[in-house]
Amino acid sequence: MSSKQIHEMGVAELAAAIADKKTSSVEAAQALLGRAKQHESLGAYLSFNQDLTLAQAKAADARIAAGERSPLLGVPLAHKDIFVTQGFPSTAGSKMLEGYQSPFDATVVAKLAAAGAVTLGKLNCDEFAMGGSNQNSAYGPARNPWDTDRVPGGSSGGSAVAVAARLAPAVTGTDTGGSIRQPASFCNVTGIKPTYGRCSRYGMIAFASSLDQAGPMARSAADCATLLSVMAGPDIDRDSTSLDHPAEDYTRLLGVPREGATAAQPLKGLRIGLPKEFFGDGCAPDVIAAVRAALSEYQKLGATLVDISLPRTELSIPVYYIIAPAEASSNLSRFDGVKFGHRAAQYDDLIDMYKKSRSEGFGPEVQRRIMIGTYVLSHGYYDAYYLKAQQLRRLIAQDFQSAFAQCDVIAGPAAPTTAWKLGDKADDPVANYLADIFTLPASLAGLPGMSVPAGFGAGGLPVGLQLIGNYFQEAALLQAADAFQRATDWHLKTPEGY
Repeated sequence: MSSKQIHEMGVAELAAAIADKKTSSVEAAQALLGRAKQHESLGAYLSFNQDLTLAQAKAADARIAAGERSPLLGVPLAHKDIFVTQGFPSTAGSKMLEGYQSPFDATVVAKLAAAGAVTLGKLNCDEFAMGGSNQNSAYGPARNPWDTDRVPGGSSGGSAVAVAARLAPAVTGTDTGGSIRQPASFCNVTGIKPTYGRCSRYGMIAFASSLDQAGPMARSAADCATLLSVMAGPDIDRDSTSLDHPAEDYTRLLGVPREGATAAQPLKGLRIGLPKEFFGDGCAPDVIAAVRAALSEYQKLGATLVDISLPRTELSIPVYYIIAPAEASSNLSRFDGVKFGHRAAQYDDLIDMYKKSRSEGFGPEVQRRIMIGTYVLSHGYYDAYYLKAQQLRRLIAQDFQSAFAQCDVIAGPAAPTTAWKLGDKADDPVANYLADIFTLPASLAGLPGMSVPAGFGAGGLPVGLQLIGNYFQEAALLQAADAFQRATDWHLKTPEGY
């Protein structure tokens, strides 16, 4: 065993230690389960199944003993509780699905399991992935380990907390409007949302079907690349939104200079576009300062900064909060207390059962979005709201294509502020929605985006740099993030006490 403890290791380090017999998958799983339970007050995990976890670890150790090798074999990971997972409750952070046990694994979970990863448990999230703070979870909020009085971001808040507090080396998350990138920014971890359709949505409890996308969260871009190489790939027989695009090795460009570049300036020739809309008055000065400092580092690595414009950025919030609730209204109509989901204990007739079951099972934010979605889809309002939002969505996507004619990658803040205090925006949903202003445009366009630790703002709170690429440019994004992380150590910083 190296001088590092198990919880201090990232994916690559831990996989190497297990492969070299310096530790075992069982020992790693036991250590991380113990650490997770030691820090239960953070609220990162919703459920465990220790017997199943250790059985998976023993199976991984047997595969290693038989001479098998792979980058994830024996490595313990954890899954956002939006992915159905055999042997664990799958609740989507909602009382509506409390205690639900899925008879099958989500495709993402199944792919990681086939690669030898071990499931530690299920992670806290905003109910049905609706929220940007993790305060909408029916089981209580996760807490940011950098300041436990602050939110970790959402909806993948539990996922970000687990990585930041070293409760897992890497995790899965989902991103509908920024739910990987924003919590990654708030908690100083690395997270990537791939091109829409690159990871199967089969077995991922639906929020907004044209936006939901799975992705990895880890300490480094290199570890994210390792997970994404396994998670991504076509699943067209089970997911109609899955892209028939071959799986890729996203690690292939890590540590490799761009064509024509040098070891000293590995990103020479990379044009980074800076949208003026991302650096205006709506962004906190400490966030802009940290992002500008990170961009200066990119210049040292050989990149060129280019001023660009995404003129419809401010429209992304009204567009998203029409399209996403409309799709949520449709997707969540299945939870009526008849076939599955919470059923009210007492009711007078079928309609009364529907009303009481849904009122008791869904939290206030989910109910709010269902109501909005039902309204914009109703007769007389569909053309005025939903259809218009879809037209604007196309124009937002066109803005990005115009920008990519001038640059290779787009960069800016992942969020306009650092993490706010728990309860600060609980009574103001619009203030919560505004926190997604910089992540929503890429989601509406279906583009890949990621958040990379870029420094700290006021009060020592993390700031994330967002990188956005064109369709299927995940490998290039990860290359740019990896080069930055080889030159800096922001991603290695941990909260005091963790």
